[in-house]
Amino acid sequence: MIENIEYNTERSQLIIPEYGRHIQKMVDHAVAIEDDEERNKVAKSIIDVMGNMNPHLRDVADFKHKLWDQLFIISDFKLEVDSPFEKPSREELSARPERLEYPQNFPKYRFYGNNIKRMIDVALRWEESDLKQALITTIANHMKKCFLNWNKDTVEDAVIFDHLYELSKGGIDIRTSEMVLTESQTLLKSKSRHSNTKGKNYSNRNKNNSKNRKRH
Repeated sequence: MIENIEYNTERSQLIIPEYGRHIQKMVDHAVAIEDDEERNKVAKSIIDVMGNMNPHLRDVADFKHKLWDQLFIISDFKLEVDSPFEKPSREELSARPERLEYPQNFPKYRFYGNNIKRMIDVALRWEESDLKQALITTIANHMKKCFLNWNKDTVEDAVIFDHLYELSKGGIDIRTSEMVLTESQTLLKSKSRHSNTKGKNYSNRNKNNSKNRKRH
């Protein structure tokens, strides 16, 4: 019995460790079967066992397809059976995925965020009216608040107007208008109050949790 003991250091590496050594051995056995009919029968039995090991995934779309793909991967693509799905290739699975571009509309002013650009696009579609002017004022004030959050303690309104003109590609030009934005100190105080409120709420939650915690 001692001579038949297998040590992990002497075993072949598992291709998909999640399925364990027994599934790997069953797949290796199926690959070695010479009779096509018997090999297909064994492959389907292995698929059933693999499915029983993941019952929580049975409602997932293409569950069977994934099992067959994993079966071929475990066999190191050596298994020749009649699969109900197209057999995956080694090159297809080892290919590097295409690089995803980061969705950034204006990387030069990232601190404004994408929502500002969406608001600008909406304002550009609206016809001239008091409502549109109110939206533009809201956008400009929000831009000023974002600028103060990430840059300085103060900023001239003219800087915000220039940025708004640039981000709207000239569609919104209030550089020569008499619009006056909210004072920087007022925006900073608003931010400070919001931070203090969050801090107090967090502190109160901790106090309540401490009171309710059982002592042993």
